Amino acid sequence: MNSETLSAPPPSTLVIASRESRLAMWQAEHVRCALHKLYPSCDVKILGMTTRGDQILDRTLSKVGGKGLFVKELENALAEGRADLAVHSLKDVPMELPPGFTLSTIMEREDPRDAFVSGTYESLAALPAGSVVGTSSLRREALLRARYPQLVVQPLRGNLDTRLAKLDRGDYAGIILAAAGLKRLGLGERIRAYLDPHDSLPAAGQGALGIEIRAGRPELEAWLAPLHHAHTAAAVEAERMVSRALGGSCEVPLAAFATWHDGALHLRGIVATPDGERILSAQASAPAPTVEQAVQLGREVAQALESQGALDIVRALSTASGPATGA
Repeated sequence: MNSETLSAPPPSTLVIASRESRLAMWQAEHVRCALHKLYPSCDVKILGMTTRGDQILDRTLSKVGGKGLFVKELENALAEGRADLAVHSLKDVPMELPPGFTLSTIMEREDPRDAFVSGTYESLAALPAGSVVGTSSLRREALLRARYPQLVVQPLRGNLDTRLAKLDRGDYAGIILAAAGLKRLGLGERIRAYLDPHDSLPAAGQGALGIEIRAGRPELEAWLAPLHHAHTAAAVEAERMVSRALGGSCEVPLAAFATWHDGALHLRGIVATPDGERILSAQASAPAPTVEQAVQLGREVAQALESQGALDIVRALSTASGPATGA
């Protein structure tokens, strides 16, 4: 970015495109408040939208087009100039963005873990054999089936409030949700137990918010730059590279999670079959990596998984489900 861009006057108006679910609107409001603190005179508006992913609730994402269904309408608003930026849960963002768009900003991560929620039971281990557990994720389903073969795993769609309502009316003995969403909505007390990432490796980008803009808007990138969190960005870019390199999509149980310890970034990735019968795992570390080096770390983990046969699993699942259309 040149000095002219960095010295550009502050914005007078910004429009944030957001899904209309309560969690998505919380995330948009979170960004709006952060921008207000940076630019007190700026009028920051939120454009609420309903996406295809919000409308189709009777089928799993892998059957209807993948997580890209949650962002397409928001990208249209950016392309048409109706919005300046879109706020996403990064785990819902496809690994390859359409031409003309960029993830300009990755914000500091909330708790990345999966959480067990139940009105009756304290943990997954406490569930009686035959209990029904709900999840929206093939990744969680595969790991659940591997660790708790005595449980019945069933799909769970809808926004956070809808999923909790299904649990409360007795459709499930317990459900698995992202801890970040529950905490952001002040629902942390609903969490009965956190799942150790060693047992339930989070999805790439889980717990992090990303801001998407149209490419070629350097002044907007400069305005958003103070919201960018370098450590989270390096971790998330490493994670997303694992999925990107393997062609991961909603049809494939794939996880990637990076953490910082003593100045080094540690990355672990897995690819599994949906029944949990086969789980491939690989890990690697890099001392104080740049984002580019973090991406290379992701490639290394992906290559290690490939050497174990990960692409055979990806191809088999993608062929069985049709062409992969989302991540």
